[in-house]
Amino acid sequence: MLLKPLFSIAIFLLAFTSNAFAQLSPEQQIAKARGITLYNQYKTAAPELRIAAEAGDAEAQFYLAEELRKEKQLMTAEAQKWYEASAAQGDYYSMFQLATAGGDLCAVANKCPSGIKSAGDWLELLIKTAEPRAMKGDAEAMAIMYNAKSDLTWLEKSAEAGYAPAQWLLANRYSEGEGSFLLPWNRKSAEEKWLKASSEGGYPKAMIEYISILYERGDMEGVRHWLEIAAKTGYQDAVSSYGAYLSHTPDKVGYPIDLIKGYALISLLKELDGGGNVQVYVEGKLPLISEKMTPEQIAKANNFAKEWKATHPPLSFYPEKLGL
Repeated sequence: MLLKPLFSIAIFLLAFTSNAFAQLSPEQQIAKARGITLYNQYKTAAPELRIAAEAGDAEAQFYLAEELRKEKQLMTAEAQKWYEASAAQGDYYSMFQLATAGGDLCAVANKCPSGIKSAGDWLELLIKTAEPRAMKGDAEAMAIMYNAKSDLTWLEKSAEAGYAPAQWLLANRYSEGEGSFLLPWNRKSAEEKWLKASSEGGYPKAMIEYISILYERGDMEGVRHWLEIAAKTGYQDAVSSYGAYLSHTPDKVGYPIDLIKGYALISLLKELDGGGNVQVYVEGKLPLISEKMTPEQIAKANNFAKEWKATHPPLSFYPEKLGL
């Protein structure tokens, strides 16, 4: 890919706003956290994210830009503005979206207006920013280099360095046929190795895929262990399965029946009423559980749900940060 000459890093750094490394007030920090939670639940998050974004927080600026872009299914002028504000503070993810999302002013005009970076400029800047950090052992930067260059070697380096999302992604890339393996079973072994490593690193999407391997192997003790761990992260897929299996609707993995906990967990999913089509599942599952319960048990389940919500991470679909 041919790239246009890039403005120097020094010139780019001069473009930092006075809010480049803004310290958020407690209220702004709460708004940011709430906004990211809503974003991860496929709910409208822009009002909360905007509070922290306008205060200069790079991560909030990125998430706000993501919401605005996805809402219109294209790169709007406002989304680009927030990506650029975030990228000006060194945010990898904003640089990547500016380099790849399309629909920027340069693409529309077929040339860049004065002072506007092209997608190629942003890609080159991303590499110039991330590569030195990756060379110093920054595992997340290594994963960004994989996204920037589509070079599996960088993803493998990131996984070896212990970055759990990269370990999960590498397992999936191997499953899709990428990478070279002399023997087919070595590929399968590598997939399992990285899913297990990512699970141990706390990444719930990997846990769910690792659970599938354990289930096929008949390791129900391992399935029960990892499903509980995954549910405790707030991952929607895990919470829904954990609640169903605890309440024996159905009994597939051998948990002792716990109607109160199972009902509580499924009822928590009512909160996910933005996107993701979870409500159809909840409306079908809760009656199957409640028909086995007394009013007193349902009251206890409602209390348990409140306690769980107060002591565990928010429910989340865990969308990939560079997902579409």
